[in-house]
Amino acid sequence: MYLIVGLGNIGEKYQLTRHNIGFLVIDEMTKNLNTSNINNPNFQSNLQKSAYNLFSKPITYMNNSGVAVYSIKEYYKIDLENIIIIHDDLDLPFGTVKFKIGGGHGGHNGLKSLDSHIGKDYIRVRVGIGKPQDKEDVSNYVLSNFSKDELEELYSKIIPHIIKSIDALKEFDIDEVKSKYTLK
Repeated sequence: MYLIVGLGNIGEKYQLTRHNIGFLVIDEMTKNLNTSNINNPNFQSNLQKSAYNLFSKPITYMNNSGVAVYSIKEYYKIDLENIIIIHDDLDLPFGTVKFKIGGGHGGHNGLKSLDSHIGKDYIRVRVGIGKPQDKEDVSNYVLSNFSKDELEELYSKIIPHIIKSIDALKEFDIDEVKSKYTLK
């Protein structure tokens, strides 16, 4: 079983923000799947289960994502190599998709929380959101909505690509997925 986690913040005002790309991907992945909701307050997550996967959108806000993922990981006894985290990445241009295991958090509070609660050796799907022009404005930038054109590209090209790559991550090793599914 795989645990596929989309990082984001709960609440309608955050729904289409750059920081919520993980939530957007999970929503699209589960839209046409036969899943059941798992209502367990200990998981602190909007959690769905299909035949072979768990899909999580932590409701802890970004800074405490690791708390939710840890509780699900422990309950279902999921190994780190079967945890896939989808997150925004300021260091990548908009639309870039890259994959890695481990590494630094790059100042991303969701990744910091995950690293401190479950360790670093989970699979990361890094989705580029670009950088603000003013470095001091990072927090406003990640909490700003995608533009109409960006949303169109996300839903028509980038998110479907991410979904295919996640299916590939379950079948192939990370190096093969990097070579076939990195999107620049």
